Amino acid sequence: MAADDINEDTGYEKFAQEIYQTLLDSEDIKPTKVQHNVDLIGRSGCKHQIDVYWEYEIAGVTHRVAIECKNYNTSNVPIGRVRDFFGALTDIGNINGIFVCKKGYQSGAIKFAEFYGINLKELRVPVDSDWDGRIQTIQINLSALHLHIKQRLTVFDNDWLKLNFPATSEEQHFQIKGLANEIIIKDKAGNKITDLHELDNKLPHEWKDELNKEYEYKWDDAYIDVEGLGAIKLLSMKYVYDVQMTEPEEIIISGKDTAKAILKDVKTGVIKFFDKDKNIK
Repeated sequence: MAADDINEDTGYEKFAQEIYQTLLDSEDIKPTKVQHNVDLIGRSGCKHQIDVYWEYEIAGVTHRVAIECKNYNTSNVPIGRVRDFFGALTDIGNINGIFVCKKGYQSGAIKFAEFYGINLKELRVPVDSDWDGRIQTIQINLSALHLHIKQRLTVFDNDWLKLNFPATSEEQHFQIKGLANEIIIKDKAGNKITDLHELDNKLPHEWKDELNKEYEYKWDDAYIDVEGLGAIKLLSMKYVYDVQMTEPEEIIISGKDTAKAILKDVKTGVIKFFDKDKNIK
């Protein structure tokens, strides 16, 4: 076997190691570590080289898993390769086996593996046919909306003011200080109804440019704190504002650019997609 072939085989084994580490990290049961190129001694005393290996413990019982990797690009895995792997598993004892390859398996290999409980998987970089029936590209046209508030007019209840603050007049100006989220509108019992930040963000719009748009919030039982006086009853708050939309920005998300691997179970046909951010779908 040429050196390049050996390097490609080792690269595929490490690829399988990485994908299974990602898969196991997403599970509730955590293995100690997914390892590459591990030697295990069988009951016969023979040493068996395992491409990828991990173990974990549940209720004091250790579970071991061995993966055999075959980097075949042009042919299906024959029964002989699966049979050799079964021989190693039998000699080691108390271990589960997974066989992974890029292309697929001959019918005899599938039948043999199913009878002896060896899991057969296909592990590879996704190809075009893997996207059949799935969304491959998402295009988003993103526009930002900006509200430019030109005026807020707070309308107080003059009858309430005359009754509670006889010295005030309709021409008197009141001062309200604070950040928008700090200027709170409450009911008579002191419970928060809203604040200026929420009112600003709830202003209606038509998702298009609009100038000098007007809107008025009205209340029957609302109070706002005024410097030097305390809570003053208000009837409404009138807004004058502009709506401005930015030019649409096109964002394209391609599955081909984000996909890292596909892991297919040969028996069930279930496919798992792994992306470059270690998400699994």
